[in-house]
Amino acid sequence: MNANPPKLDQNRDGLSLSTKQTMSSHQAASANFPFVAWLRDVAPYIHSFREKTFVIAFAGELAQEIGLENLIEDIAMLHAMGMRIVLVHGIRPQIEEQLKLRKIKSKYGKTNMSAYRITDAAALECVKEAAGELRLDIEAAFSRGLPNTPMAGSRISVISGNFITAMPFGVVDGTDFIHTGLVRKVDAESINLSLDSNKIVLLSPLGFSPTGQAFNLSYEDVAAATAAALKADKILFLTPYPPLEDDNLHPITEVSLEQLNNYVASQTNLAPGFRNLLNLAAQAIRAGVNRVHFLPANRDGALLEELFTHDGIGMMLASSNIENLREATQDDVSGILQLTMPLEEEGILAPRGQDVIERDIARFSVIEHDRVLFGCAALFPFPNNIGELACLAVDSEVQGSGDGERLLKHVEHRAKAEGITKLFVLTTRTEHWFLKRGFIRASVDDLPAERKEIYNWDRKSMVLIKNV
Repeated sequence: MNANPPKLDQNRDGLSLSTKQTMSSHQAASANFPFVAWLRDVAPYIHSFREKTFVIAFAGELAQEIGLENLIEDIAMLHAMGMRIVLVHGIRPQIEEQLKLRKIKSKYGKTNMSAYRITDAAALECVKEAAGELRLDIEAAFSRGLPNTPMAGSRISVISGNFITAMPFGVVDGTDFIHTGLVRKVDAESINLSLDSNKIVLLSPLGFSPTGQAFNLSYEDVAAATAAALKADKILFLTPYPPLEDDNLHPITEVSLEQLNNYVASQTNLAPGFRNLLNLAAQAIRAGVNRVHFLPANRDGALLEELFTHDGIGMMLASSNIENLREATQDDVSGILQLTMPLEEEGILAPRGQDVIERDIARFSVIEHDRVLFGCAALFPFPNNIGELACLAVDSEVQGSGDGERLLKHVEHRAKAEGITKLFVLTTRTEHWFLKRGFIRASVDDLPAERKEIYNWDRKSMVLIKNV
């Protein structure tokens, strides 16, 4: 692996096949109502995320730079859609403000993980003041009824409590961190009871020992430990750190756990706080959290962009590759129809229909991203080791992402495994795309006899052939 991990979806090639390459009739009817198309696009995500547990953690810088109002509105919408929300806030800049007001100098001690604040008795009072003030601001924002917003009139109940048991960070290399601590235990049962009661759980970066001693915690530690204890579906970190970049200095959008581990081990210029955050995220994934997202704290609406668009706005970490290229099953029939029907209506693909796809489903391959289909292709064998590549379709949302290229290569590998030595394709509009990928022009006479008999002379499709 390179020192910098590549995007899992890089090396993107242009592809002229698309379910939305030309506007279908129902799309044309709603052209003047963009929100209709938008709602249709996000509906699969809303359905997928309903009843899922999300831990949303934001740095204290967010409250300072863009304010809480829009974030609270966005979280309220997620809650209204049926998502179970645990909200964790940071307070580092707020602590600094309190220290300055009291003319107390910040003190830090370095460890092999990061630089941690040394929280003495005076600093602990500043931590309590900062945490209490921001927590009250958040609770007040949820309690306003969100007037003049998309969630106007909604009633949202927020609950906080002593859900976090902490332990002292201790003495490291001779430095006593005093009231700085780490998460020892999370009361997952009580949090789940609150979530089951349709409440948003709000956690501050404070914890208490069994003897009642308070400790200053990092919000990243609280979020990762809470998500692990709940086996949450996602953690979404809104952080002030710049994005990770690949070898070409492009932001990394998707990364597997193995790639992230290699990246962190190879980088010497990562900010200590960011390195610690990445390590905590990796621990959460190993503990059973499905996804961890890293989003810019200073971008308004980043949370919604990440959750409800294909490419998102930040970086997503998963235990393995997020994209899945596999053989189709009967459960994929409706998704394949959504990809192919608009193209059939425009004459780009030959009509098949649901019955035909159900009958031939074993011949289809699909590509999915986070459980949503974005492409399909089929392979039909003929005598004399010849096969037809058919029904290659890719959604316009991933136009140019390389999904068509990956599907083509997958079908070629599948053809080789079945003893097929030549692939042919019939196309009316995408000849050049196939020519660039090794196909050559042929004629109808070059088709297998069985396929030549059912050739549609009205469509006058071009015939292209490739050795595999």
